[in-house]
Amino acid sequence: MAEKPTLLVLGSDPPPRLGRLTGRVRVEYADDRTLAALLPTADALLIWDFHSRALRGAWPGEGPRPRWVHTASAGVDHVMCPELAASDTLVTNARGVFDQPIAEYVAALVLALAKDLPRTLELQGAREWRHRETRRVAGTRACVVGSGPIGRAVERTLGALGITTALVGRTARDGVHGPEELDRLMARADWVVSAAPLTGETSGMFDARRLGLMQPSAYFVNVGRGQLVVEDALVRALRDRWIAGAALDVFAHEPLGPDSPLWEVPGLIVSPHMSGDTVGWRDELGMQFVELYELWEAGEPLPNVVDKRRGYVPGP
Repeated sequence: MAEKPTLLVLGSDPPPRLGRLTGRVRVEYADDRTLAALLPTADALLIWDFHSRALRGAWPGEGPRPRWVHTASAGVDHVMCPELAASDTLVTNARGVFDQPIAEYVAALVLALAKDLPRTLELQGAREWRHRETRRVAGTRACVVGSGPIGRAVERTLGALGITTALVGRTARDGVHGPEELDRLMARADWVVSAAPLTGETSGMFDARRLGLMQPSAYFVNVGRGQLVVEDALVRALRDRWIAGAALDVFAHEPLGPDSPLWEVPGLIVSPHMSGDTVGWRDELGMQFVELYELWEAGEPLPNVVDKRRGYVPGP
């Protein structure tokens, strides 16, 4: 009888539900400390703890490496290192699981900012009755940076609210603007939404110059990666009222420390990297992995294959 393939899982709190793979694979669990020693034993690696960056340090070691790495996340910046990028190992991600939940979260933030809900809750807590006027979102314009499935879901969802949305991607194509148009689109947008992957080209792209292009009445939302934004520049933009407000769900360093100035910046909504995490999301990630594993086991082509040079799954 052929030996069962070994599936190494990085992270186990809570462990993934592998359903019908039970008994068909030998499952071993690793943490950041043990990953390097266990990598040579694995046929496939599941990055279940997608906050861990341990693979980047462990991959360049000695011995064989898994033929397939899957990360239970949309982003892959925490996984990629030059040695993995240069290898024959297949890398896939959880593309498709988080698209609509994140889009709904963005829509919720847009409505909360337009309708001044944070201030309403503050006034309620103070038992203060203060009538205000709020903004209408229908008829406004959004610039969504990132033309993958998440960005497209944001475009559709904001469109349902009557917001005209322009998508900006790595290259111009049908329905997508190229990066050379980003400055112009940001300057005319009421809402700028960051949903791009983290790559060498996108790191720090929202700096003081770009934030300075935005209208004083405009809002900035980041659900992509924290490193896309120069946080000190955003703090200044809010304190000096270059822009009307912002919402961040991702940060350069997570979790956000209690001494971070971001907690007290006026006009900023802070949330703990939760935009894609709806009830049952871990089960969805587990089911997706099982389906991918069965394709891989049968030698069939896999969806969600990451272009390791670009750092994301290429779109249409």
